[in-house]
Amino acid sequence: MTAAPRTVPAADVVIVNWNAGRHLGECLRSIVRADRSQLRVARIVVVDNASTDSSLQRLDAADIPLEVVRNTRNRGFAVACNQGAAYGDSDLLLFLNPDTELYPDTLEALGPFLGTPPAENIGIFGGLMLDEYGNRQVSCSRFPTLRVYLGKMTGLDRVAPAFFPSHHIRPQDLTGSGPVDQVIGAFFLVRRQLFTELDGFDERYFLYLEDVDFALRARRAGWLSYYMEQVRVRHAGQVSSSQLGPWRHYLLLRSRSTYAFRHWTRPRAWTLMALTLFLEPAVRLAAAALRGRWVELRATVPVYWQFLRWLCGSPQQCQYD
Repeated sequence: MTAAPRTVPAADVVIVNWNAGRHLGECLRSIVRADRSQLRVARIVVVDNASTDSSLQRLDAADIPLEVVRNTRNRGFAVACNQGAAYGDSDLLLFLNPDTELYPDTLEALGPFLGTPPAENIGIFGGLMLDEYGNRQVSCSRFPTLRVYLGKMTGLDRVAPAFFPSHHIRPQDLTGSGPVDQVIGAFFLVRRQLFTELDGFDERYFLYLEDVDFALRARRAGWLSYYMEQVRVRHAGQVSSSQLGPWRHYLLLRSRSTYAFRHWTRPRAWTLMALTLFLEPAVRLAAAALRGRWVELRATVPVYWQFLRWLCGSPQQCQYD
């Protein structure tokens, strides 16, 4: 009796773009060049958050259907991801940063594992992030805790990592493929069933931690995140966010408080707010002064002042379930 041929899984690729320059076109070309025999790319959706550069010019995905959604304003990363996901119906969703590139064997290495029994309770898959020289980059993270953030604020995560673990798992600490708290959102493959079940990314996050939030909600719903070392992805990193300057930290503070009030007890969340408003800026100011980083020194107070104004104007922060 002849066994039925294996059905090749299909994914819709969603890329959120904001002034990514040449990287967006290179990302698309890498998808086209990738071996798609084990994981088919049904369509690519590029959601542009009101870019002002030339990144959308002459986009081409060859034989893969390409949809470009142009927002008239920057609606944030989570909103744009949800927009892009709505355009497809494949069983899998692959969220890619525009500054990533697939290797020829990236999808080939991932596809066969998806339909195996060990993958049945895995809802999110990620790969090994490499820089342009092939050096390993951060690929996985821990769910953040109050101790994690305290260590990061004070530098204790570098002095005493056993007591103050870092948020990101160092590349040298990864011992191979396996379940993790969260895979990096630059390459974030999600089962559409799970994405629908969780109503997508939480749109209260403008930038940062939307992937961590999603992974935690998935874990609580019984789905694992899984890191695959053989799935290699080239990642330039911070191509778009670096253009924000010091205000990138302001957006991180917003997302951090949103995450804390959504997932922690209220006392822990308010403790983080106290540390954020009193301890962290003092440490950052002292460090900037000692290193002679005058731009950072001048920007620190306005960033935390703006965050305080946002926090005071957002009473809903302490009304999460």
